[in-house]
Amino acid sequence: MSFEYASVASGSCGNCHYISYKNTKILVDAGLSGKKIEENLNNLDINLKNTSGILITHEHADHIKGAGILSRRYNIPIYANESTWKAMENKVGKIKENNIKIFENNRPFYIEDIQIIPFPVHHDAADPVAYTFYNGKNKMSIATDLGCVCEKIKENLYDSKLIVLEANYDVEMLKMCSYPYYLKKRVLSDKGHLSNEDAGRFCVELVKRGVQRILLAHLSKENNFPELAFETVKSVLKEKNIHVGKNLELSVLQRGKISNLYAI
Repeated sequence: MSFEYASVASGSCGNCHYISYKNTKILVDAGLSGKKIEENLNNLDINLKNTSGILITHEHADHIKGAGILSRRYNIPIYANESTWKAMENKVGKIKENNIKIFENNRPFYIEDIQIIPFPVHHDAADPVAYTFYNGKNKMSIATDLGCVCEKIKENLYDSKLIVLEANYDVEMLKMCSYPYYLKKRVLSDKGHLSNEDAGRFCVELVKRGVQRILLAHLSKENNFPELAFETVKSVLKEKNIHVGKNLELSVLQRGKISNLYAI
């Protein structure tokens, strides 16, 4: 039996991912309204009833907006590390005590049939993480909101069958956009986001280490668009003799829209 994965939404306006294996269903982040998450999942005939957990990467609104309402509506546990929980608890409303699940970074844990490893990433939040998921045979990973990619992050992502990877902005679009200087500086920093070019260079390493499918995610609404992200990453790969469609399956996740359901 395979993992199933779908992007419920991915972008600077809201992020949510759906993963299932056997009878276990989980969300990674819930950065849209609870109603919008339900509507998007309904388009794939997925019901949130009996969802086993909501995993939080960090406390920014585009990752937690709907977490509280979904937890209360469906009695879903929320998983976060201690620093992230402290930073978000006043933003998500009252959560049942037994639905507050605190994990330690780099320590594997299970949600029913799925093994999860949370690991630190570089972003301007309390203690942000990315995740890898195992079902006994296969591994998949979700890594967004990355200011830079260090060796520890690489080691966690290598050999994944599928990776959801940030390609947040185009450098020239960011330089010319209406953002104030401090915000441009933040996005460009080691605790900001990955550019299309950064993502492309990292994809080269990932393909060399066994990754077969990459979904580009968390595109900026103002400083990127799907065709540009795809073509930039494809071009960087081609320079290294890695060809999309032959050596790698490459796709772009859409802002605000449910993706196809992927089997891993």
